[in-house]
Amino acid sequence: MTQQQRPAVKPVPIPTPETDFYWEKCQQHELWVRKCNDCNQAYFYPRDICPDCFSRNTAWVQCSGKGTLHTFGIVVRPPHRGWAEDVPFVVAMVDLEEGCRMPTNLVEVEADLNNPGEHIRVGMLVEVVWEDRTDKVSLPMFKPA
Repeated sequence: MTQQQRPAVKPVPIPTPETDFYWEKCQQHELWVRKCNDCNQAYFYPRDICPDCFSRNTAWVQCSGKGTLHTFGIVVRPPHRGWAEDVPFVVAMVDLEEGCRMPTNLVEVEADLNNPGEHIRVGMLVEVVWEDRTDKVSLPMFKPA
């Protein structure tokens, strides 16, 4: 079988020591973010230093998995051959109830290129769902609540 005949596989994130806890919790279908104990700001992506006040006094907090759609875009040209059969799909920024914003995909919604506002609206309530990309990597995505 040649490389062109093999089914394309979507890339997976590579955990680092700073993000291991996050990916372990995602594998258990739990969404966690970091929160600064000094300025009380939750933030994403997971890192040990607060991006707002630069404190290292941070902790992990479990999220409700609920949020609001901040913005979105419909992808029509796959960024990698692994997504060739998925286009069109929706990339989004979601404001989590915990106070931070995260990039994600909006799933279980029609990506209508001619009338995207018919099924997707900025400000709509969303909730987390999980894509088990491998037996060790699960990705948080969001669907309309």
